[in-house]
Amino acid sequence: MSSSAWPEEEERQRKRVPWGVMALVLLTGLALIRNGSGEFDVGPPQPAAAAAAADGRTPAGAHAKAPAALPYSMVDRVRIPAIRVDAPVVPVGLDTDGWVGAPPPDDPNLAGWFTGAVSPGEKGTSVVVGHVDNARGPAVFYGLGALKKGNRVEVLRKDGKTAVFEIYDIQVFQKSAFPGDRVYGSKGTPELRVITCGGGFSEEHGYDGNVVVFARLAGAR
Repeated sequence: MSSSAWPEEEERQRKRVPWGVMALVLLTGLALIRNGSGEFDVGPPQPAAAAAAADGRTPAGAHAKAPAALPYSMVDRVRIPAIRVDAPVVPVGLDTDGWVGAPPPDDPNLAGWFTGAVSPGEKGTSVVVGHVDNARGPAVFYGLGALKKGNRVEVLRKDGKTAVFEIYDIQVFQKSAFPGDRVYGSKGTPELRVITCGGGFSEEHGYDGNVVVFARLAGAR
């Protein structure tokens, strides 16, 4: 992935993709994150209906309570204690065909931060992606659908700060009807989306949906 070799300053100065265009590209590109074999007796957990009650919208009053946004920084690791995720993060951008580059599927414990959006903790919506499984078994975000509202996602940044996000919604969306604006659009405060594959699986098309975790910045340390 050429994006992983960009110097930090060069990456910071890159013109970011407009959100309307990026949402469309991500909708298409995330379809590539479907390297699972579908051969396991039990598939990855899917979000429960109760967990999705917030309907992907920021709760009332959340803006008033939001901590101050952080400056830009590259990303080092992502931790989700509730599902025992502790994974290095690599930058992912758009490849030569305009697709979002996923982390290499051969490494099951690897996540990707999409550099066309803000960095985690900045004002706006940052995006972290990862595989649900590969041909050998579960991958980094296999358990994503088991998360609940109130669980935390910790993003360790290269500047030494850790951005701590609180989950307020978890949903699974069909890739054929993925609500790009709703998932990727800025809420005016620092937010995070963690995305992997989910839904049904077929040998021909892979997973037919994406599990999306909606979280907002709860603090930094």
